[in-house]
Amino acid sequence: MSASVPRLVVAAPSSGSGKTTVATGLMAAFAARGLAVSPHKVGPDYIDPGYHALATGRVGRNLDAYLCGPELVGPLFLHGARGCDIAVVEGVMGLYDGAAGEGELASTAHVAKLLRAPVVLVVDASSQSRSVAALVHGFASWDPEVRVGGVILNKVASDRHEELLREALEQAGVPVLGVLRRASQVDTPSRHLGLVPVAERHAAAVEAVAAMAAQVSDGCDLDALAALARSAGALSGAAWDAAEAVSSRPRPRTPDRLVVAVAGGEAFTFSYAETTELLTAAGADVVAFDPLRDEELPQGTRGLVIGGGFPEVYASELSANEPLRKAVAALARSGAPVAAECAGLLYLCRELDGLPMCGVLDAGARMTERLTLGYRDAVAVGDSVLAAAGTRMRGHEFHRTVVEPGSGAEPAWGVRTPRPRVEGFVERGVHASYLHTHWASEPGVARRFVERCRTS
Repeated sequence: MSASVPRLVVAAPSSGSGKTTVATGLMAAFAARGLAVSPHKVGPDYIDPGYHALATGRVGRNLDAYLCGPELVGPLFLHGARGCDIAVVEGVMGLYDGAAGEGELASTAHVAKLLRAPVVLVVDASSQSRSVAALVHGFASWDPEVRVGGVILNKVASDRHEELLREALEQAGVPVLGVLRRASQVDTPSRHLGLVPVAERHAAAVEAVAAMAAQVSDGCDLDALAALARSAGALSGAAWDAAEAVSSRPRPRTPDRLVVAVAGGEAFTFSYAETTELLTAAGADVVAFDPLRDEELPQGTRGLVIGGGFPEVYASELSANEPLRKAVAALARSGAPVAAECAGLLYLCRELDGLPMCGVLDAGARMTERLTLGYRDAVAVGDSVLAAAGTRMRGHEFHRTVVEPGSGAEPAWGVRTPRPRVEGFVERGVHASYLHTHWASEPGVARRFVERCRTS
């Protein structure tokens, strides 16, 4: 089976070059033309896909060759791009930057090759003129399997500056597909872990996306970019399917509704769409709730999933919602399955920066100045509601907090990279860890979690 979805990968020589502005603006500009646009992000980032979703009206999806393996990049892309006219894939870091010590693995270039997609290189031209040709030539020729189909020049100062850049790039043989002026840069506020998520600034984010779309529409050749997208090669293989991943057929729902509550709202914005799809395919009735506002768990909750986000920003509000904290603690004490990642781990602790949390785990958490960041290779230390002992998964760690454990819980993972250690907590039905994982890489965790909800 093969499929041909017009597609582009938006990359850059380095972080901070303007990938997010160009990719998001391009998605919104194509959508404004009436096209169904499929948005994607290379790597584990949760925040950019929220802006992509605003731009396209579709769920932003990640393509991570480290978390999911190279073999799933194409199927997950085809799953997200079903029924779409064009796809835009925003890269990560610099074009050739991948997982540390793993060569090209999980780099934008690696994903572009797996997708057989042309690359548009976004270049910050603010401090150069003729040198831009050498830069672009180097990126375009470094790997013959990566096709750099054009350049978008960002932060161009003037008409004269643009003229010099275009003259230089004519010699490099790479077409200029867009020019964005320095004076019209769109402001997207950031804090300690990147951009502020859409859920926290929805109205302002809508305005920012509209401004990105206008900037890209005014400065880029959308027809040429669409033509470049249509030049992508056909992809072989079938689209990923959640029901096929968890079993040969979707599991029937129980008559009394097997509800799995999934935390959302401003404090818990980090999640992959495939997690909910896998839980649903395994037979769960997935219901979202907001720990900032809801004082009760959804009626009939049999299991709880609390993903990542920014609980440290909302610690006082989370702490003030005592009825929900008590409800979460009671559910956990009952032995019901609870899966928590990073922010979810902090929420389950006894306290966060001195403020009471749910008290499910005998551990305290606090903010620090130190950033912990990187991919991790992990193996389940013992049996839990998510995995049998010995199950191997890959994760991503990204936080500025530390958790100081008390006693009583077993570790969740043995982490092999960058140094051997144990991590996380397993206690009764609770599995809590700093590792963000992509369940599509090991769909058995969703099936196991729902089965434990059914029998607990």
